[in-house]
Amino acid sequence: MFNLMTMISPQLIFLMLFLPCIALSSQNSAYPSPYGDDKDSCGSDLKPLRREVYGNGKIFDITHRISSETRSWDSDDGVGDQYLNLYISMKNGTEYNFSELKLPVHSGTHVDAPGHVFENYYDAGFDIDSLDLEVLNGPALLVDVPRDKNITADVMKSLNIPKGVRRVLFRTLNTDRRLMWQKRFVTNYVGFMKDGAQWLKDNTDIKLVGVDYLSVAAYDDLIPSHLVFLESREIILVEGLKLDDVEAGIYSVHCLPLRLLRAEGSPIRCILIK
Repeated sequence: MFNLMTMISPQLIFLMLFLPCIALSSQNSAYPSPYGDDKDSCGSDLKPLRREVYGNGKIFDITHRISSETRSWDSDDGVGDQYLNLYISMKNGTEYNFSELKLPVHSGTHVDAPGHVFENYYDAGFDIDSLDLEVLNGPALLVDVPRDKNITADVMKSLNIPKGVRRVLFRTLNTDRRLMWQKRFVTNYVGFMKDGAQWLKDNTDIKLVGVDYLSVAAYDDLIPSHLVFLESREIILVEGLKLDDVEAGIYSVHCLPLRLLRAEGSPIRCILIK
């Protein structure tokens, strides 16, 4: 009897057996599953690939990952274990997993809307859904702020930001101190003083201000600085950015908040493209 297997080389048999597993492994790295079995159908360990840099070093994720310890304003406990609740679980016999999210909108990397500090703007509907996506996406400048002071008018002058620059991310001592990784909320973070916010508003074309802690404003000028920035409804504040290990310079920034109606803040995903 003719035996087809005698006509197939050992190398071809190997490829037939293992190419599907290689393809599956590639898919799992692109779309890692947070739930499921410990091993895939080929017997390999399942472990999601989590990255900070993509595209062969050209795309930087500058968003802090949300977890139970994610920093939230004026809290020493993070957002807590119940921020994500898997209330329908395959482990209980259902055919799918289904989670619900409970999260303060000013947690981790997030964006402020004008209604955050202006009651009349909040009542009028100037919420996250009203923010201009053109401002949140486009060319941006990442600058290093002098490490020994808050962002005052004098500091703004010293940065020499050219006219025409519309989006600036300010990296400060907060990044060096890794404040966004600390569980304890601190009040001695670096932020804008009122005069620094006013100088930026009066003397630059900046419409997107990004900072590396939970507030754009220094604690001692918390509300006054916010009022200066948000009064015109033209400047968007992105707070809690992850600016470690990214060189200062020009990038394309892309920030997309959740489209939350009537919300004065929202978690946001931000990336830089070199």
